[in-house]
Amino acid sequence: MIQEIGPDLFVIQVPLPNSPLKYLNSYVVRAKDRHLVIDTGLNRRACYDALTGGLHELGVELDKTDFFITHLHADHFGLVSRLVTESSRVYFNRPDAEIVEAKGWWEPMLAYAGLHGFPDGQLRKAIEQHPGYKHSSEWIPDMRMLNDGDVIEAGNYRFECVQTPGHTVGHTCLYDREKKIFVAGDHILIDITPNIQCWSDAHNPLGSYLKSLDRVRELEIDLTLPGHRRLIEDHRTRIEELMTHHQHRCNEILNILETEMLSAYDVAARMTWDIKCDSWEEFPIAQKWFATGEAISHLRYLEELGNIRRESNNGRVLFTVS
Repeated sequence: MIQEIGPDLFVIQVPLPNSPLKYLNSYVVRAKDRHLVIDTGLNRRACYDALTGGLHELGVELDKTDFFITHLHADHFGLVSRLVTESSRVYFNRPDAEIVEAKGWWEPMLAYAGLHGFPDGQLRKAIEQHPGYKHSSEWIPDMRMLNDGDVIEAGNYRFECVQTPGHTVGHTCLYDREKKIFVAGDHILIDITPNIQCWSDAHNPLGSYLKSLDRVRELEIDLTLPGHRRLIEDHRTRIEELMTHHQHRCNEILNILETEMLSAYDVAARMTWDIKCDSWEEFPIAQKWFATGEAISHLRYLEELGNIRRESNNGRVLFTVS
């Protein structure tokens, strides 16, 4: 499906099979000299056919197309290696690039998950079923690193880079200040909450995410273009809803830890989730993985605030209220 959003600005819905996200919004700026595609989809046939079919329908030739990728997740980054040509420029951010380019970066994540209670026998299986593992880029093309405040011009659009760490360490949005259009990637979504995971004590992703929301709330935006689902016309109201959601999550975790000292995995098992399962045991392994990462991000945030503390017990990290 192709929708025209503005003059020479389109969105192509790229299907994400077997994903609750349903599809990726790939945005296309059509121009006389160089076209721009923002985010691409997973590295799989259904995504490739939908995106290339849509580009063909719009008259966008790949040898005259550049790419901007908002962040490292495979549903945004995975397909770009199959689309680039010798003349293509791929714009990306340095913090996420360092992760993409690192070899064996899954291993520290696995070790960290085990430290926080994820059962050892399920770790490898969780990774093998992770779409970011199965449908990632075949190879990494040359990329031009953009920093916060850098500008990309495509046709009649002038996009400023707005770095919004949280969903990933380098997640970067695009903002056309004159047209008041904001390309949000997975920073702001309309009827689902962006997944904020933590897999390292070196980061406080929820703290970063809330600061990023504060920053974007101050921008004058008429239309927000998210990476998934519907377009957003009132970004400030949605930001307030997202911030309230995370405050409720934090309160829920504080209540869970009020009488028990638990690992992040056990905290996740006691949290409420919008998934059609009667019990934690019925959760698909991939969903347990996402839930545990989200629990850790809230625990790290509360830990940094001084609301909870950690202890080590038989090689596992446990949390309790301070």
